[in-house]
Order: sequence, then C-alpha cells, then structure tokens
Amino acid sequence: MQIGVPKESVAGERRVALVPEAVRKLTGQDHKVVVERGAGAAAMIPDAVFEEAGATLTDDPGAVYGSDVVVKVAPPTADEIARLKSGNVVIGFLAPLTNAEGVRELASAGVTSFAMEAIPRISRAQSMDALSSQANISGYRAALMGAQELGRFYPMLMTAAGTIRPATVLVLGAGVAGLQAIATARRLGAVLQGFDVRAAVKEQVESLGAHFLEFDLGGDLEGAGGYAKELTPEQQARQQELMAEAIGKVDVVITTALVPGRRAPILVTEAAVKKMKPGSVIVDLAGEAGGNCELSEPGKTVIRHDVKILAPLNVPSTMAEHASQLYARNVQSLLELMIDDGQLKLDFEDEIIAGACVTRDGEIVHAGAKAAAAA
Repeated sequence: MQIGVPKESVAGERRVALVPEAVRKLTGQDHKVVVERGAGAAAMIPDAVFEEAGATLTDDPGAVYGSDVVVKVAPPTADEIARLKSGNVVIGFLAPLTNAEGVRELASAGVTSFAMEAIPRISRAQSMDALSSQANISGYRAALMGAQELGRFYPMLMTAAGTIRPATVLVLGAGVAGLQAIATARRLGAVLQGFDVRAAVKEQVESLGAHFLEFDLGGDLEGAGGYAKELTPEQQARQQELMAEAIGKVDVVITTALVPGRRAPILVTEAAVKKMKPGSVIVDLAGEAGGNCELSEPGKTVIRHDVKILAPLNVPSTMAEHASQLYARNVQSLLELMIDDGQLKLDFEDEIIAGACVTRDGEIVHAGAKAAAAA
C-alpha cells in the first residue's frame, strides 16, 4: 500500500502529517511512503531524515496525491482535491462542521475521507485523539504567552528590594487545553483559578492546584462527547455577569471554551475587560471560532482599555516539531486500525471508522457534515 505525505500549503501551517519515526514503522511493514520534498522543513525535519527512515521523496505533488492513502494536517484545498483520484482515502483535519464547500468537493471527487476531529471520544480511540494531542500544545503555549506578555512576574519573589506577589491566572474552560494551561502556569509559580460549566471537571482542576470557580447556571452542562452544552441566552447573560467580577481580580485570563460547529461562546465581555487592571493580559484560544472575548480580533494582538488581548490562530503549529510528532502517532494508530494483513480494509461496522468517515462513494455520510453542507 502507498501512503502519501504532501507538503502543507495553507499559510502558517508548519506541521507535517507523518514524521520519520512513523515512516520507519510503516515502511518496516512493507508499505511505501511517498513524501513531498520540503514537507517537514517548517517543522525542522530535513528531507534526508525522511529518506533515512525509508521514505521515497518526490518533487511531484501528483505522485503524492495519487497514493492509496493521503495523510494531511489542514483540510485539502480545491487544488489539492483536484489531484486526488476517485476511491482514494484522505485522512486529516477536515473541519466537517464548518468546511461545507470542501466537504462537498471531496464527495464530488469520489474520495473516502476521514476527519481526525470526528473520531469518537471513546477509550479505544484515545491513541487516535488528535484534538487532545494538539489541544495539549495550545494550553501549554497559552500559559507561556500569558507569562511573556504580562509585565509582571508569575511567581512570588522575595528580594532585597521587596516582595513581589504572585500573578493570578484564571483559565476559562477546563478541557484538555485548559487543564494543560493550568498545569503549566502553576509550574511557573502563578496562583490559579479555573472555571467550566461542566461540574465533572472540578476534581481535575483542583488536582492541578487551582481553585475551581462555581457559578449556579442551572445544573451540570456537560453535553455529548464530553463537550460543554451550548448555554441558553439567559444562562449566558448570568455567566457573563458573574464572570466579570472574577475576571476583574486576576492578572491573566486564558480562554479555551468551544462548542463544536458553533461560534465560540462569549465569556469575557467588554464590561469585564474594563474591570481588569491596566497591563493585564487575555489569551483567547478560541480565536479561530470567533473568540471567547468580545474584543478579540482573531489572529491579532490588540490593546483595549489598557488590557492586552491575544487571539492567536493555529497555536499547535507554533510548536511544529512536537505537534507533528504527536499528530503522526494519532494518524499511525488510525492507519493500524484500517490495515489488515498489509492491505487497506475499511470496516464500517467499526464505530471509529464509521464515526470518522465524512465522505464515501460520492456521498457525505457524516451527519453533522451533511447538515452543514445542506445549510
């Protein structure tokens, strides 16, 4: 079986779908791995290292996209989809709930596609959970960004010139990214607070040394797949009111709240920003979904009411080497599920295969993607 690894073409995408470690394992199982030259350059992985791992290098994108299986990071562009052959398998982040045009094009091309973000969140699929592996990086980076941009120390310092009180960091959203942000900021010496509408994460937040903020919003708001439910307008207004008071007392706010397929909820209003001390920092990890802060400008750093607001995009790509390494392991685990006796055998009775499949036989088969495409 031939597996193709193209060079990512989306601006700012520095990751690569397979790293030499994964290539070595796949070629050791008698698979041919074709890597486009320069595919790993942005992640500081030279072509020579891929070649040493057994990959076949090529300057021809057509040779890569003509493979039995094409593995990517970012959703394929229209030009990339045009290079694919009917019946090919494509694996990558496909944004099935928000990339309606791309999904329709994949279906029209007769491609069988699998979205890494659509893999069911069950114990058997943990090794394939690319959302979690990349969210870990986002949370880690967010804590560092907050420390870098804040004009104050994170830890308490006792010096001859006096004592510096520790910074207080509030993390909104205690999923994988939020918990990693808490853990990292804690290691840097900050005093931590965490908030989530899901009551079940309280123990996890407290186990990392953070104080869990509790607001009465009307019961536990955990939805399917471990994600938070979308709040009603009344619940959102109540949350924003209570949140504003807490936000006004901290130095750094890190927001990570997302609802799949929807605009990110507004957690930090302009009124809350006005309550923050001058020089405080907000790191909004939901920028790609519109942002959790009312004043965020996705992809930019702005200063509003003397508060610095960061809304970085594609944060995992800023740590491309380890992000690629983790993502490649996720992809490799999915490939192992798809391969039987050296051949690609897609068992659509398997809930992981079925759940991750977006297009097949010229049709959109993923329920969420189908609804988004119809809309």
